[in-house]
Amino acid sequence: MATEKAADRLKALGHPVRLSIVKALAEGDCCCCADVCSRLPLAQSTVSQHLKVLKDAGLVNCRRDGVRSAYVLNPAAFAELKADLDGIADLVETAAGACPASEVANG
Repeated sequence: MATEKAADRLKALGHPVRLSIVKALAEGDCCCCADVCSRLPLAQSTVSQHLKVLKDAGLVNCRRDGVRSAYVLNPAAFAELKADLDGIADLVETAAGACPASEVANG
């Protein structure tokens, strides 16, 4: 289901370390865990776990490069997520006109 996939992806991106990893991967065409570790003040095992979450959510692809794993962003997954968020934003815009804010109670 598209909604579940979007929620999983948003959950994966909902951690500051994982957002930092995505930014690091976006700055290069690919990199290994050690490259990411050199940019973050975290243990390799911690970075590996965060990469696994991103990979499980489909946001990052991994390919073996000898004894190392090379990680790259999955542009298609980010495009799908962007489309999902744009759809939600469109719904919010439409709904905003359906119920004037003055009629909505605060709290």
